[in-house]
Amino acid sequence: MMPLVLASASTSRVRLLRAAAVSFEVIVPAVDEEAEKIAAGRTGTAASEIACRLASTKASQVSSSRPRRHVLGADQVLELDGEIISKCGTTADAAALLLRLRGRAHELVTAAVLVVGQTELWRHVERCQLFMREFSDAFLADYLSNAPSALDCVGCYQIEGPGVQLFERIDGDYFSALGLPLVPLLAALRAHGLVRT
Repeated sequence: MMPLVLASASTSRVRLLRAAAVSFEVIVPAVDEEAEKIAAGRTGTAASEIACRLASTKASQVSSSRPRRHVLGADQVLELDGEIISKCGTTADAAALLLRLRGRAHELVTAAVLVVGQTELWRHVERCQLFMREFSDAFLADYLSNAPSALDCVGCYQIEGPGVQLFERIDGDYFSALGLPLVPLLAALRAHGLVRT
């Protein structure tokens, strides 16, 4: 059985698949996710469609060089009041974004797509609603100075780490909030013979 190919640079997705004992290799696609999100956001494209399009683009790009392999693409989009939020480039940008999110709810839309030879076999979209608490300015300053990976993800938090302290409630699938709808994905991998039944 050939191992799954993960078309993603996400360390969170790598950790999730490893923890689930899935055999896989990583091939990072050359996709400018932020440019795609910004362009799609300007045209009013729905967050779920943007996430699916990016997941599919990543999987298809890697599949073109590995046509006989099962390739998994995934992406996550943060939506706040209908606006698609991009990753932050600086700590100052991260502070400004977290102040916007403070005391409010936002949505994470996670999509995963499985392809073989440019043919889509499976697609799944999951929505999670996250409620950020009214943290203090002092907490925010401390968080940003002690969370070097804050700029690595949209929203500037990783809920599997110190970022969880920013929240008062998370509604939805925990794994999807981390970046991968793991339980539905495992069912798809079993259906396609990539993990034992």
